[in-house]
Amino acid sequence: MTTTECVISLERLDPSQHGQLKYAAAFADEHIDTITLENNAIRIVHSSPAGNGRIQERVERLIERFSRGDFGFKEANLFEYSGPMPYREDIVAELVRRKAIKMLEPGLFIFREPFSSLMRFLDWSFVTRIAKKFEGLTEEQYPAVIHAETLNKTNHFTSFPEHIHFLTHLREDLDVIEAFSQSVREAGGWKQEDPLSLDVNMPKPRFTMNPSTCYHCYEGLQDETLEGDGITVTAIAKCHRFEGKNHSDFGRLLDFSMREIIFVGKPEFVKENRLKSIEYLKELAAEWELDSVIELANDPFFTNDFQVKASFQRQQEMKYELRLTIPYINKSIACSSVNFHSTTFGNAFNIKLGKRSAVTGCVGFGIERWTFAFLAQYGLDESAWPRAFREQYRAWQEKAL
Repeated sequence: MTTTECVISLERLDPSQHGQLKYAAAFADEHIDTITLENNAIRIVHSSPAGNGRIQERVERLIERFSRGDFGFKEANLFEYSGPMPYREDIVAELVRRKAIKMLEPGLFIFREPFSSLMRFLDWSFVTRIAKKFEGLTEEQYPAVIHAETLNKTNHFTSFPEHIHFLTHLREDLDVIEAFSQSVREAGGWKQEDPLSLDVNMPKPRFTMNPSTCYHCYEGLQDETLEGDGITVTAIAKCHRFEGKNHSDFGRLLDFSMREIIFVGKPEFVKENRLKSIEYLKELAAEWELDSVIELANDPFFTNDFQVKASFQRQQEMKYELRLTIPYINKSIACSSVNFHSTTFGNAFNIKLGKRSAVTGCVGFGIERWTFAFLAQYGLDESAWPRAFREQYRAWQEKAL
């Protein structure tokens, strides 16, 4: 199909919102090929049969969403560290060339040595260097799937509907199952355009792939009353978020590992532990000589009231991100986040301390992102790695063996 370009001016939009618009514009039409920002405009290459008209109308709608109101995004940096970043090449290309990773498609990888070992080391470091500093820490394990009703309670369907991977199955009907099997056999294997109508022969989904580690923690505490000041839980889970053409961006994975430290309890308990987490992150980033910043942030809400929600998060300082520089693209990516949810999840899941709803907060570590970002700054040659990181990694390897 013939491709065409649609160029739309961004003069009405504050430059701070250009990245959010680019992300959201990937969902304007399923026939979009590439999106770039240039000269205060957004350029979209697509093969949509509806032509430029529909693309332009939808992107203009998004521009209106992100420019609505005069909220003024609060900005603040808690920490900055200038690392040496001796490696400046395309680390993804180098990893593919060395067969340390196998790209199945944008955002979906198989990780091999040494990438896979670095992932395990980093997760071990986050547990031993940060999580275990919190008194009374317990560890949990979660499934990769989550009840749709649980996501409903977290408002994920309304805040981030574009992310959801729904799970379903063939109906429990012998005729349907046999017809499906026969249709695949006659077609010579599974094909996207399979003649059997799957939407008719599958029930509405009760489960989705889990998009965030901490949701299972709150689900597990539903209708419970906690004792003392609160609890601290750590867990690592496979998370899944569909992000369309954005998966071609550095670090945006379809399937990724998220280590979290989760605090549930009294407001003072959660706030104090959240502040400690930021200090521990600062110490680790500086010790490992990572070019990094911890800054005030907001979630990329995919909603008409984006400005209201995002501005509220920033004004209340509910989210901070640790961002690591990726030298070869001259950008940074969020590798950790430190979040305060107030009573949102305590109310949603009826988690109590006495008669009051529990407050929650969490610290997240994107394991693959940390690994990509570290290698983007230092490369695969261990002799070029920061001394502290190299020594800790080798000591861990000896124990792991």
